[in-house]
Amino acid sequence: MKEILSIDPKEISTVELHSYLLSAVAPRPIAFASTMDKDGNPNLSPFSFFNVFSANPPILIFSPARRVKNNTTKHTLENAKQTKEVVINIVNYSIVQQMSLASTEYPKGVNEFEKAGFTMLKSDKVKPFRVKESPVQLECKINDIIELGNEGGAGNLIICEVLKLHIDKSILDDDNKIDHNKIDLVARMGGSYYSRARNGFFEIPKPLSSLGIGFDQIPKEILDSKILSGNNLGMLANVDKKPSESDVDNFVSENSKLKMLNSKEKHILAVQYLEKKDVESAWKTLLS
Repeated sequence: MKEILSIDPKEISTVELHSYLLSAVAPRPIAFASTMDKDGNPNLSPFSFFNVFSANPPILIFSPARRVKNNTTKHTLENAKQTKEVVINIVNYSIVQQMSLASTEYPKGVNEFEKAGFTMLKSDKVKPFRVKESPVQLECKINDIIELGNEGGAGNLIICEVLKLHIDKSILDDDNKIDHNKIDLVARMGGSYYSRARNGFFEIPKPLSSLGIGFDQIPKEILDSKILSGNNLGMLANVDKKPSESDVDNFVSENSKLKMLNSKEKHILAVQYLEKKDVESAWKTLLS
């Protein structure tokens, strides 16, 4: 007979309860929400308290919760209250590293589109920008915001009505329906884990303990690489600092073959390091 751990939510901390709920209620789809404040400054952030709840009218709901650690609210919620508009961008595997970087708690006014290397597309019906790289973008007006509490961890249900959909034709089948293999969706699990709909589990380190340098701090030669993917660049952008010149010199001294490689070969080698999650060696290779 299996043992059961039974928990009264009122008898454990919010942090513990949050962890249990997110690990148990999973996988969860991701609302990559693009908003704009009253002054026209863009913001981009992912939320996994999200789903579709109606087709007529077309309604999506996502919930930016109050921060558990200090009971503050997120820029997305503040913007939603100010402008009553949002674009929900769907996340697939090809942009998941960049999406994770955009979840970093950058200060107000920092453009997460730029930090995470995404392209801003003008919307047709609303002011917030769309994410060009997302396979499906849904322009929405916000019908209502329901606050579920005033303490840290309390959700805020943002009820969105879809005004226009934009779908990348490359993910459609011969009948113009979304092909589930082609769209290659990902979902959020608990902790650092994600689920790839067609492949199973994988892990991305959470970028919340420190500020990633962002795409705007990656040298142009690396950004323009024909070898490095968006996910590769996302991993490179999610470090708090690049290796120093002396660190790179020491790395080259220990790996003399680097002196014989051209730029393309270095980029290929960097990808191999990134596949092993050795981001530091990848950076040193690219800067050598």
